[in-house]
Amino acid sequence: MTDQRSYDDRDGWIWFDGELRPWREANIHILTHALHYASSVFEGQRAYGGEIFKLSEHSARLRRSASILGFDLPWSADQIDAACRETLKANGLVDAYMRPVAWRGSEQMGVAAQRTRPHLAIACWTWGAYFGDEAARKGIRLDISPWRRPAPYTAPTDAKAAGLYMICTMAKHAAENKGYNDALMFDWRGQVAEATGANAFFVKDGAIHTPVPDCFLDGITRRTVIDLARKRGVEVVERKIWPEELEGFEQFFLTGSAAEVTPVAEAGPWNFEVGALTLQLRQDYLDLVNKRTNT
Repeated sequence: MTDQRSYDDRDGWIWFDGELRPWREANIHILTHALHYASSVFEGQRAYGGEIFKLSEHSARLRRSASILGFDLPWSADQIDAACRETLKANGLVDAYMRPVAWRGSEQMGVAAQRTRPHLAIACWTWGAYFGDEAARKGIRLDISPWRRPAPYTAPTDAKAAGLYMICTMAKHAAENKGYNDALMFDWRGQVAEATGANAFFVKDGAIHTPVPDCFLDGITRRTVIDLARKRGVEVVERKIWPEELEGFEQFFLTGSAAEVTPVAEAGPWNFEVGALTLQLRQDYLDLVNKRTNT
């Protein structure tokens, strides 16, 4: 059952600027620059059996995202790794979702932020299947988002920046209001991009096709699943995909740290089967993160 408690009113510990603080005391000021100007970056990662999957890659990407936005974190990737492990242990969790987040503070107000201080916090909590337990069996339903991923010359699309997710929230709300689980987003050119928080993969004639991540994140889970598919001898083609091609694909699945590997049964007017290759890659991924023998 999904935990419905507010995220500001829970027991536990949050790592905040170098120390563990009681969960309810990990607060920021109302005039924090990030709240007003979206000068914040974050990661989403999962722990399985007490180990955080691809932790160092996530920590390195967090630092890189902050640098792209113009602020450098005083914590190294190794220090962020250690802080994540400390947070997981302090909360007594072995299977958890983790949220490191970095932001500019309240030392300066206005668009300029040169005098602001960088901050870092890390929280973790128990979080089951992102789309629910039935998703792997039935596949999820996606609406087509009215919002598009921006061109890389209009936004820092290589960063996992909080501001880039505003249109994702709007797209997901619009989809859920119509009874869908999520939304498929196109990019500024009209090409297939991703879902609101997960990368997209399509299957046709035994091969996998996935959009080139030139205006959205090349996800850590995305790269992991590509490696898993190629180890099985499956051809993976990274290319531009136009919406009219979706009718010809047999299977469709999403990947992400939260979504893991989730089959898609429907996207707008197009229908897909929850096929054997999708389910095999889902199982391969779960075997890998849980350190089970992967055959």
